[in-house]
Amino acid sequence: MPLPVDASPPPGGPRRDEPLRIAWLVYRGNPHCGGQGVYTRYVAREVAALGHHIEVLSGQPWPQLDDPDRLVQVPGLDLYRQPDPFRVPHVREFRDSVDVREFGIMCVAGFPEPWAFSERARRLLRERRGDFDLVHDNQCLGSGVVGMMRDGWPVTATIHHPITVDRELDLAHATSFRRRLALRRWYGFLRMQLRVAPRIPRIVTVSESSRRDIAAQMGVPVEQMTVVPIGVDENVFRPLPEVARVPGRLMTTASADVPLKGLTILLEALAKVRVERPDAHLVVIGRLKEGSLVPALIDSLGLEGAVEFVTGVTDERIVELYAEAEVAVVPSLYEGFSLPAAEAMACGVPVVATTGGALPEVVGPDGQSARTVAPGDPSALAAMLVEVLGDPEQRARLGASGRHRVLERFTWHAHAVGLVEMWRAELEERQAGGVRAHR
Repeated sequence: MPLPVDASPPPGGPRRDEPLRIAWLVYRGNPHCGGQGVYTRYVAREVAALGHHIEVLSGQPWPQLDDPDRLVQVPGLDLYRQPDPFRVPHVREFRDSVDVREFGIMCVAGFPEPWAFSERARRLLRERRGDFDLVHDNQCLGSGVVGMMRDGWPVTATIHHPITVDRELDLAHATSFRRRLALRRWYGFLRMQLRVAPRIPRIVTVSESSRRDIAAQMGVPVEQMTVVPIGVDENVFRPLPEVARVPGRLMTTASADVPLKGLTILLEALAKVRVERPDAHLVVIGRLKEGSLVPALIDSLGLEGAVEFVTGVTDERIVELYAEAEVAVVPSLYEGFSLPAAEAMACGVPVVATTGGALPEVVGPDGQSARTVAPGDPSALAAMLVEVLGDPEQRARLGASGRHRVLERFTWHAHAVGLVEMWRAELEERQAGGVRAHR
């Protein structure tokens, strides 16, 4: 049976017509990769535009918010910062037992950031009891989040997709027993997340595919989840008709060393495409990790000079790169949504994507607003790329249709409205029926 909460929520609560006060949790807010920083930036902007107060409690790296005053830094040891990941902090950096445990977990190949951040955020929120109506967790799912509920905070969360999928794909691509052992240790934080997620009373996710997978793999009841697709900044990600397409240019946004994103499949496909289209080449928005196997694969496939990696560029430069591309490719084995696919479509670039995870929900049926192939099949991907590269009329039609689909379905404003409705529903249920109990 659930145990009673340890404290009562703030008395009363906002009326339906009153602005909400939201504490938004993001354990790392990298503005350039990983998605959490991008998601947080746009949610904070749009929720504020709706008239509500939102503050972002973030660990390093900090997100880049349109209004920097909304950022509340929750510093940790930043053990994975570039260019010194897995660093050993100076003894003066250790402030308390959370720091010591965070470092200890890293030393045995674990990933402690979600747990450590949630504990630090809980302590900070205890000091700001009257400042917020509700806490929203962006897929940290740390034990401190359950602590917040025990402290009496109303809590909701976003889960983009179950990280169990990442773990299984990483393990499937591991080439040695030692690597598999290291991965199992790294993903140890999932045991915590699998305990925490079902306890959060309301969760927003970004696709029906994610909702099914979260229910099946994380044990979250379907009725606790609401699907609200994420959006694209259509004013930033837009067609640039004055920029000339580069013949044979393919573009993808992919984490180079994450099997889930399918970059190795795309590289194998590119080698096949170049048999018929020697001018075909690829621009990758992504970073290679130290010791990556991708350069060796590029060499073995004879792709020297045909693949370029671009990192740390502005959104405007990314839009220019989309404008230069003849085709944008999303080769993922699985996606909970795929913001890169939506951004490419918003830019009017024809998209070739797989049907992994939620991608069909984003890009639509094959041939309507994008072309699709089965995930993990480099031959099928190559054949589709050759077809689309060779058909300018099809490219023009797909680009225009993709832009229309995004404007019709995927905006940050709509996502923010959906979040606000969920927050109000949670607060109203608490006021009507009393505080839920949480274990």
